[in-house]
Amino acid sequence: MAFRKKAAFILKHKPDILVVPECEHPDKLVFTKKSHRPKDVLWFGDNPHKGIGIFSYSDFRFSLLDTYNADLKMIIPVAVSGGGFDFTLFAVWANNPLDPDGTYIEQVWKALDYYETQISNSRTLLIGDFNSNTIWDRPRRKSNHSNMVKRLNEKGIVSCYHAYHKQEQSKEKHPTLYMYRHKNKPYHIDYCFASGDMAGKIQSVTVGKHAYWTKHSDHVPITVIFENIVTEFLQ
Repeated sequence: MAFRKKAAFILKHKPDILVVPECEHPDKLVFTKKSHRPKDVLWFGDNPHKGIGIFSYSDFRFSLLDTYNADLKMIIPVAVSGGGFDFTLFAVWANNPLDPDGTYIEQVWKALDYYETQISNSRTLLIGDFNSNTIWDRPRRKSNHSNMVKRLNEKGIVSCYHAYHKQEQSKEKHPTLYMYRHKNKPYHIDYCFASGDMAGKIQSVTVGKHAYWTKHSDHVPITVIFENIVTEFLQ
């Protein structure tokens, strides 16, 4: 929240694309420096203080796919073009408290059903706050985190963090959330999943440090650098 107060800190990393869950409406964003103004932006949400923002700080431009389903909150399918490499980006903030089927990972599972043909084994990213981890799997429920990962893997789509750092799901060494900003309450619930062609071009995957980011958020950013592509998201 209050992204206008945090933008300068994340923009030091010079992202090409920035995905910000819990982001205020762009009308509330006031940037005093020209370099902090995005070249393109999409925003979705019911609360002007807390939606999901997708920002371009490069030649990339965004257009919402015609198949967008507003009932799947908040999973936004975006065609990304203009940066020399066109691809489909699914910006994720899995959070729908009004869905009786489930608030978090269940939203991603429904999106995998609904966007079956758009979630491809080439030129596809899913990135953001999934609010999920294998540690919270309910084995009898099909729509759990492990099954989601397996389903994406079957499409040739992998978690950039886990592939790059050679980590297992649920055993991550780098938390992305510190509950209530407490260092002793770490969880890994934010992800960037990439199709095989993009995952094969990963140069680095880094996760922010608690000591630096805790004054800004209970989450820390994940930065994924591909060949000539930088994508980040910040909660």
